[in-house]
Amino acid sequence: MKKISNMIKRILLFFDKWLITPITKGILSFTDFTKNNGKELEKFLNKKQTLIVLSLVFAFVIFFIVDQNSNTLINKQAEVLYNRPVIAEYNAEAYVIEGLPTTADITLIGSKSQLYIARQYPNNGVSVDLTGLKPGSHKVSLKYNQSLSSINYKIDPSTATIVIYEKVPETRELDYDILHQDHLDRKLSIDNIDLSRNDVIIKGAEYKLKEVANVKALIDIDNISNIKAGNISLSDIPLIAYDSKGQPVDVEIVPETVEATIKVASPSKEVELEITPVGDLAFGKSIKEITSSVPKVTLYGDQKVLDSITKLPVEIDVTDLTESKEYNINLKKPSGVRDISSKTVNIKVVLDDVVTKEVEGIGITPTNLGAGLKVQAVSEADSKVTAIVKGSSDVITSLDESSITATIDLKNYTEGEYDVELTVTGPDVRLSYESKTKRVRVRIYADK
Repeated sequence: MKKISNMIKRILLFFDKWLITPITKGILSFTDFTKNNGKELEKFLNKKQTLIVLSLVFAFVIFFIVDQNSNTLINKQAEVLYNRPVIAEYNAEAYVIEGLPTTADITLIGSKSQLYIARQYPNNGVSVDLTGLKPGSHKVSLKYNQSLSSINYKIDPSTATIVIYEKVPETRELDYDILHQDHLDRKLSIDNIDLSRNDVIIKGAEYKLKEVANVKALIDIDNISNIKAGNISLSDIPLIAYDSKGQPVDVEIVPETVEATIKVASPSKEVELEITPVGDLAFGKSIKEITSSVPKVTLYGDQKVLDSITKLPVEIDVTDLTESKEYNINLKKPSGVRDISSKTVNIKVVLDDVVTKEVEGIGITPTNLGAGLKVQAVSEADSKVTAIVKGSSDVITSLDESSITATIDLKNYTEGEYDVELTVTGPDVRLSYESKTKRVRVRIYADK
């Protein structure tokens, strides 16, 4: 209100100087002109009070006019319409437009009532007419189709520099990517994906098409509910074009989506636990029994990986163990296995006093002998060995002596005679095996 009052005062001073004072002088001149024609009028106009009253009347009239115009100016308001879509008119089948803004801001200027009415009227947004323009660079103007002529408007941006390219089609092979595959149940796997088509058409400026390295259908696991083993049909799978760096390329893809059939499998295999004691027991002790709360587990993973697994190895540390003990072991998944039916297992080891047994006449088996070579023992004594087996008496009593093997490793050996270290092993991990003879002498010769 103070600003308005000060503005009015300045307006009054302006008109007092340039309008009221000149009018007063004019009235005085008029009185001089008419004093000979009317003494009464002359007396009336010559009065100081009359001049003051007439000046005030003119001042009030001028104030009223200025006040009306100032109210009109003061009541002007502005409203901004943000992010209005820009609609371009051109042949989209033949050309590609670059540089044209997708949205523009529109500032409407008018009285509050006019702005209110303008908001009620639908409008056609911001448009730009590109028809008739040829390929190349052009500067174009954006227009706003307003409904009320009483509203003034401004567009930001009001102009744009665009480049028009001819649209070129090209056929590309279609591939796929699986998104969020790690969210899939670990017991399941994607066995196969069959897309409804093998290729698509990409359209755009020629230089853009050269940037496209591949086109992929994006199959999102998160968009599939209640996934189970079997075939799943999907529709409206979006397609994206990528450059060599994996960044999306803005080109038109026809069609925009494809369908797919996904084969979900749940490959599994049941295997036994292979429990192996690691370390040496306390002197005079042996393992009588090893029992597991989970003798078998089911593995889940790719079929090729499962085919290569026969048992699941589990190691327990028995170093310096003097009495029976229970172990709670976390099972480790083999490489390539996604899930396992049991994550932990309880293993009980029962100890006994150690006894020893000798097993004679065990034949020696050579391993890793080079191609084109043969081997033979130098003497009869070097052809067989005696194994010393230690363990619980109950275990040794049930021992199958034929299961014990003696081997010599001949890797990197050539023709000649050698003293070779001997190794004796057996299938029962509760027993320990060693050879009474540590080394044997053998002759290696060429196979003629």
